[in-house]
Amino acid sequence: MNSEQMPARRLAVIGGGMTGLAAAHRLIELANQSNQSIEVTLFEGSNRIGGVAGTTWIGQYLVETGADNFITNKPAAVKLCERLGIADQLLKTETKYRGSLVLKDGRPVPVPDGFMLLSPGKVWPVLTSPIFSISGKLRMGMELFVPRRTEEGDESLADFVRRRLGREALDRLIQPLVGGIYTSDPERLSLKATMPRFIDMEREYGSLIQASKKQAAREPQQSREFLGSGARYSLFAAPRDGMSVVFDTLRERITAKGRVVMNSPVVGMKSLPSRRLRLTLADQRTEDFDGAIIAMPAFRQAALLRTLQQTTHSDASSIKGLDELCRELTAIEYASTAIVVSGHKLEDIKHPLDSFGLVIPAIVRRRVLAVSFSSRKFVGRAPEGRVILRTFVGGAMQPEQLQNSNEQIEAIVADELRSILGVKGTPDFMVVVRHNDSMPQYYVGHIDRIQKINQLANALLNMVLAGNAFQGVGLPDCIDNAESAAERLLNCQVAT
Repeated sequence: MNSEQMPARRLAVIGGGMTGLAAAHRLIELANQSNQSIEVTLFEGSNRIGGVAGTTWIGQYLVETGADNFITNKPAAVKLCERLGIADQLLKTETKYRGSLVLKDGRPVPVPDGFMLLSPGKVWPVLTSPIFSISGKLRMGMELFVPRRTEEGDESLADFVRRRLGREALDRLIQPLVGGIYTSDPERLSLKATMPRFIDMEREYGSLIQASKKQAAREPQQSREFLGSGARYSLFAAPRDGMSVVFDTLRERITAKGRVVMNSPVVGMKSLPSRRLRLTLADQRTEDFDGAIIAMPAFRQAALLRTLQQTTHSDASSIKGLDELCRELTAIEYASTAIVVSGHKLEDIKHPLDSFGLVIPAIVRRRVLAVSFSSRKFVGRAPEGRVILRTFVGGAMQPEQLQNSNEQIEAIVADELRSILGVKGTPDFMVVVRHNDSMPQYYVGHIDRIQKINQLANALLNMVLAGNAFQGVGLPDCIDNAESAAERLLNCQVAT
């Protein structure tokens, strides 16, 4: 029987965030390429795709409630936009404001040019920076003589930075820079799971400073692009009309060939004798499928898998494996954050806002983590003479802030913006967007845990796990993970 005569395989994707959308889209793409007959259904528990992330307009302000850009040196997001036909809508960052600030002694100062998260790529900007004391600068210079680490086990980011560059480099700059990406505690954050290239730099060259110099000499153009502060900030892009363009285009492509079912949480799973999978929705309706991608946070994946009733192949070892898989998934911790988006007249702000944003070290004990000058990064985000600020609150370092009401958070942010940036007057608008349990924490041992989860998940019949808990938290990472999951599920379908 050829593929045209075979009945269509019914595949489900559970979760309508970026990972679920990209997975469903890739299933359809791959099936078309290989002439497989499939029917794809994406289930989303809420009334919107993309979770709380997305684009809305408030007057003439373009407001992003989640990620407002993606990095382009990880190609998955750009390639997806090309296949969706929206790559021509991608904006580059504004050249004029490329750079970032860090709070020092109550005032924003520039991050040294060439400082690439954990390593001073250029010496002179560090030596002349007011961020570090003389002793702190000398300690960073001593990094050239710090011996390589000989232990093979995982190491926290904080331990790595203190060992190589000293405490001041960690506290004054690296912690807030990394915190802006992972909203995590550097004392627990796994270097191997988040920034393994710095481990490779130490192993190969014995020194981060030495590695930067030799890489620049060997590949001058590539290194300039990577090490230069301005050039590094050119690696970000966003659709002209906001991130929802990506979500909406994905939904259109999926619905053209399959279904997107909203307000339909999947609350139960059952393995059928025919190797099919029965999904139970919150309203107790059931649908049967030949396979599924579970694209949700790890703790929700565990909760759903615990409902799995195996009516065939259910020996003691498979039940034990399922229990262990659920325990490992649940062990991945998550942090919550809130983004406070506000619109202001430029004349009401004392600071010139001459960068893309500001990060704030935990040691200065402010009540916000960072402020992104959103409309400085991309054109068309705010009316003439006005600016959008996106202020970040909470995370793993300040979870207590999220116990406040939205009104209290707005008051805190207004007070901090007044103190730090000299923001006065009444904003045109201010909204609080909560991202509850949204950021997986890649703590020490994360790589080993994910390897174990993958091994245990391989025993699941016609089911694949995907999400930002596995191989990166950025949009390109989620897309890459989603498309890999789609390939694995289709390969499983062919094998069966």
